[in-house]
Amino acid sequence: MTPPARRRIRAVVVDDEKLSRVLVREYASGHDDIEIVAECANGFEAVRAVNDLKPDLVFLDIQMPKLDGFEVLELIGPDVGVIFVTAHDAHALRAFEVHAVDYLLKPFGSERFAEALDEARGRLARALPTPVSRVVASARPAGTYLRRILIRTGARVDVVPVGSVDYIRARDDYVGVVSGGKERLKQQTLAELEGQLDPARFVRVHRSFLLNVDRLTRLGPATRDSYVAVLEDGTELPVSRRGYRRLSELL
Repeated sequence: MTPPARRRIRAVVVDDEKLSRVLVREYASGHDDIEIVAECANGFEAVRAVNDLKPDLVFLDIQMPKLDGFEVLELIGPDVGVIFVTAHDAHALRAFEVHAVDYLLKPFGSERFAEALDEARGRLARALPTPVSRVVASARPAGTYLRRILIRTGARVDVVPVGSVDYIRARDDYVGVVSGGKERLKQQTLAELEGQLDPARFVRVHRSFLLNVDRLTRLGPATRDSYVAVLEDGTELPVSRRGYRRLSELL
């Protein structure tokens, strides 16, 4: 009996080194169910390619200029299969192993490539989402925080330095990142983003608001049981009793 044909897998290769992209394409050519639909030399190209081509799988380098692999992962989301391609990085490898994410450690051969591909095929067949938030959080060295917030709208990526953020508010399944009076929506929970920001700089003043304390000009009572934070531009944010204690301890 003839075995059933494998599912066709459309893949994108992302690596700033051309030789690495050529190697992945060469190894992939030995597997008739893999079709390389795009090669990308940086993270911005990768985000556009994933948005436009809707691939099943991404071979994703970690160390890249402009956007690194973890930033790309955060922007493309959990619905695309990922095989990370990286030089030795203890934090990254530990994160991959803990969360059962496939990776290739440079330099690698065709046999190791085939093993990672088999694992990826299994995840795709079972429709297992990539655990984006957990991988990104685990891969970040302890005591380090976000320096910029990346916000994707279609194929467009806005890069917002954390120092320019006034406050962040919860909006259902999104957060609204407010900077210079402009609000940009990012698909992430407020709790997840709070855990990535420096707690000495960003304080949860209310269940729905994170405040950049550098923007605070005045803190005072609003009612008997609540307070208000007044920002440099005159914006007023609600402050809970717990938020008031946090701000009082910090200031």
